[in-house]
Amino acid sequence: MDYISNTIDDQKEMLKVINIKDIKELFSCIPKELKPKSFNIPEGKSEFEVRKYLYELSGKNSTHLISFLGGGFYDHYIPVAVDAITGRSEFYTSYTPYQPEASQGVLRSIFEYQSAVCRLTEMDVSNSSLYDGGTALYEAAMMSTRITGRKKIIVDEGVNPIYRKMLRTYTSNLSLELVEIPALDGVVDRKKILSEINDSVSAVVLQNPNFFGGIDDYTDIFEQVHKFKGIGILSFYPLSLGILKTPGEMGADIAVAEGQSLGIPLSFGGPYLGVIATKLKYVREMPGRIVGSTVDNKGRRGYVLTLQTREQHIRRERATSNICSNETLCAIRALVYCTLIGKEGIKEAANLCLAKSEYTKNRLMQIKNLKIKFSTPTFNEFVIELPKDAADLISTLIEKGFAAGFPLGRYYKGMEKCLLVALTEKRTKEEIGCFAEALEASI
Repeated sequence: MDYISNTIDDQKEMLKVINIKDIKELFSCIPKELKPKSFNIPEGKSEFEVRKYLYELSGKNSTHLISFLGGGFYDHYIPVAVDAITGRSEFYTSYTPYQPEASQGVLRSIFEYQSAVCRLTEMDVSNSSLYDGGTALYEAAMMSTRITGRKKIIVDEGVNPIYRKMLRTYTSNLSLELVEIPALDGVVDRKKILSEINDSVSAVVLQNPNFFGGIDDYTDIFEQVHKFKGIGILSFYPLSLGILKTPGEMGADIAVAEGQSLGIPLSFGGPYLGVIATKLKYVREMPGRIVGSTVDNKGRRGYVLTLQTREQHIRRERATSNICSNETLCAIRALVYCTLIGKEGIKEAANLCLAKSEYTKNRLMQIKNLKIKFSTPTFNEFVIELPKDAADLISTLIEKGFAAGFPLGRYYKGMEKCLLVALTEKRTKEEIGCFAEALEASI
């Protein structure tokens, strides 16, 4: 709402219209116990003082740390052109328009984003984005219940614990049965999950690479799910698809992801990007909006909001979601990033992540009393087991200039000495060497 200034005379005139003496009388209906005790607000600060104060506050952040922190969000390099292009006013102020066909530029950018997601995942259709990876996973789970009419969802413990917590929270008032299957030595307990799949199961939710960094091929599990007409949901790490098997290749029915690795800077609390894609036959159960391409009556190509099963556009009881707002600016950043580095660039970045992770793993294995927790193949993230509490260790290493990793004891009982370490293409050999030396000196 715009600020509207009122002079003393304006206020007197308004009070006269509503027939009261003063402002105090205007609020006389509020019980005394509910009124503020005082309006003694400190004097305002000058612009100079405010800027100085805020700079002092921001200086308390440890922004200089060399990051080995992952767990779903990664310190990838973002080409400067991503900021330059998405900073243009036509993108920077974009939102899915309410008079959509009048905004062909925004619609085309969303269409291209959807196309990029489909090419990356080898799925049929993508929507115009969701809030983040966790909400995308929740939406996929709800899609499965609408498609199958069943209430039981099996979730592997290797799925990001934050996503699992969000799933439990969002569905706490729904009559769903969430069954979490503990991981076995850092990978999915295949035998256990396969034995749990039957005709009462709506979906099986898996993640690749999983939260411990382990990579897997879930084709056999999705085949088993399909035998019982259930839905296979795969949470994936977008940049890893440069070298790993895609959700489409594995036979997943719904693919979801946190899109931060595609050109979106790290930020505590976001905004981030929820990616979701599915098979064409399930498109009408997909939340949010889908932009399509068509031609007008003169044969000219145009873009339209083709499907928008949200409560603003159809009857509430038929809406697929109440949290289906898209994040256009983040989606455009992902599109620009993918376009700039291209198919080969994504492969190169993924290979660099893998190579640096393997180099670091081998380097850390030389440290006495430290071991690699699991033997499963990994992409760019792996678990190390320390002789001391991992949470205490990361505090020590912060003082030495490193964000050392994610302590797993926070979410996995019995893994208090385990640390999840992540590598990206940005980490240099020198940084890795210094990290290893600092780690060795701290345990």
